[in-house]
Amino acid sequence: MPLVQISMLPGRSAEQKRALLAEVTEAVARTCKVAPEQVRILIAEIPAEHWAVAGISIAESAARKKEGR
Repeated sequence: MPLVQISMLPGRSAEQKRALLAEVTEAVARTCKVAPEQVRILIAEIPAEHWAVAGISIAESAARKKEGR
């Protein structure tokens, strides 16, 4: 039973998440040769303040860009 964990920033609509779940399920089922009913997917929406690249949170990076820094 494949388990896929997806981490992403908040902001996608319910419809976008439904489409993501459907397409990932299809790809995993096909690739792993399992029934779609065996595929499990978890979506974790991580706040921008809790996600960093090179030691700078995405929230801080966005604020800097907005300020022109």
